[in-house]
Amino acid sequence: MRVIAFASQKGGSGKTTLSGHVAVAAERAGAGPVVLVDADPQGSLSDWWNERANPAPVFARTAISRLASDLDDLKAQGFKLAVIDTPPAITMAIQSVVAVSDMVVIPTRPSPHDLRAAGATVDLVDRAGKPLVFVVNAATPRARITADAAIALSQHGTVAPVTVHQRTDFATSMIDGRTVMELKADSKSSQEVEQLWTYLQERLERCHRRTVFQNRPAPRLAAGAAGGRVFGRKHDVSGQPVI
Repeated sequence: MRVIAFASQKGGSGKTTLSGHVAVAAERAGAGPVVLVDADPQGSLSDWWNERANPAPVFARTAISRLASDLDDLKAQGFKLAVIDTPPAITMAIQSVVAVSDMVVIPTRPSPHDLRAAGATVDLVDRAGKPLVFVVNAATPRARITADAAIALSQHGTVAPVTVHQRTDFATSMIDGRTVMELKADSKSSQEVEQLWTYLQERLERCHRRTVFQNRPAPRLAAGAAGGRVFGRKHDVSGQPVI
């Protein structure tokens, strides 16, 4: 099971909206079963899910103290993806969530305040040694500051090539537990969310393959391999060229 956490020190960055939307997009794309976890005491994601008519993705109630063990149980039950929403503050709760995550997504609005606030979250994720992805969220279409924000964020980590723009259908969908994809499947908002999930899925799998490769035991050297040097031509075991 892969675990994605949406985290940001800045309130109003869109973590809850993107958490719900990405989870539904993943489920619709066949990457499920997906489970949602709300680590924010405000419970906004939980409130949204309780309004949903569609039971997928599943919602799991947990506590930070048992988060790791509950994720293990969910994995054993066959879930393929867990999406975790976090509180808008640097707390022990966020540290615990980051520790069990395979990747951290940092939604950031293209504004100076949001860009400044992203630093604390980046430091936390870096200390945990976890891969991160910035998502420029709630952007104004064709605004220059959107591109400027992406450039500024790229100095500190990977920026998703998909920008999610500010539109009223996001707010409308969250009222009754739906997503923009369920309001109008062919809307621009729906396309952005689906493209974002496609990118995050590819990035997540790439990070997973890298982790597996790094944790793989180093190959044993053959006898007489001349101190492990790599030769450009065929050599015998003594290291002498084969003519």
